[in-house]
Amino acid sequence: MISIIIPTYNERENLEELFERISRALRDHEFEIIVVDDDSPDKTWEKAETLGKIYPVKVIRRTKEKGLSSAVIRGFKEARGDIFIVMDADLQHPPEVIPKLIEAIKNGADIAIASRYTKGGKVENWYWWRKLISKGAIMIGRVALPKIRNVKDPVSGFFALKKGVIAKTDLNPVGFKILLEILIKGQYERVVEIPFTFGLRRAGESKLSQKQIINYLRHIYRLMRWEGEIDRLIKFSFVGLSGIFVNEGALLGFVEFLGWDKRLAVLPATELSILNNFTWNDIWTFKDLKRKPFHLRLLNFHLAALTGALVQWAIYLILLYMGLHYLIANLIGIGFSFIVRFIFNRNITWG
Repeated sequence: MISIIIPTYNERENLEELFERISRALRDHEFEIIVVDDDSPDKTWEKAETLGKIYPVKVIRRTKEKGLSSAVIRGFKEARGDIFIVMDADLQHPPEVIPKLIEAIKNGADIAIASRYTKGGKVENWYWWRKLISKGAIMIGRVALPKIRNVKDPVSGFFALKKGVIAKTDLNPVGFKILLEILIKGQYERVVEIPFTFGLRRAGESKLSQKQIINYLRHIYRLMRWEGEIDRLIKFSFVGLSGIFVNEGALLGFVEFLGWDKRLAVLPATELSILNNFTWNDIWTFKDLKRKPFHLRLLNFHLAALTGALVQWAIYLILLYMGLHYLIANLIGIGFSFIVRFIFNRNITWG
């Protein structure tokens, strides 16, 4: 049994073609269509009920709850199938791709994603700013949540999964990106991406808004907390702060007590602070991620420090050129350097 969960809001005009194409694509499968509608003003739910006389459709009309992700979760609870398909009703997700997703699951995948960004996938007729927002969202997610860094389209709204992936999972997403929640919290081993062409909307209006962008960032933050990445970031910050004291203390000692040249003393002082930071990060911040040999971790940590320093210097010079006060420019540069060093170390040194 294949359960196709379709969250809807004002999609009445698309349903007849959608159901007919799903039925044609799954003519060799037993399937059910679960429409979860948030009490659409255009009475999408009513149209779905009418079409239920022709197609195997179950309609859930929600009058108190709202939101795509919670609608999908409600659909999961009502589904009777062994394989769940999640897709939109706007026909930008072609039903003809569903058999490929099912085949991937039957061939051993736990999750099969219809991907716009894997080889062979594409997006039709998006404005440049929509592409920028989409790629930017993916980049943020992959950087903030290393578990999904190999998934090219972790925010796709069109995917299939085995029922067991979420059977014991407490899903509580914010906003539209239910797949992101499943990829972080679900019980799975293998993810496959199937290329598809994200087409044009036939009717209705896009749901993208500033609120959804903010909700996506909130969702990323919540998943980072759930994964322990926020705690890791805080530890990395404390270690960096300790490095400042080591650097300053060593510099003071070399100059005042050993009489070294101020211009040269900064070099061993910096190296001592790097070694201090590496040691604490190795035994505290990233203690659960020691997958590489010690000497490679130490080398990569030095490379991260160098990369961060170059980023800080570049940002500093750019902001100076723009007329910003040198102290503020340096502070912003330090902030960017911190982010770059954390990302480098999280994904490469201890990745």
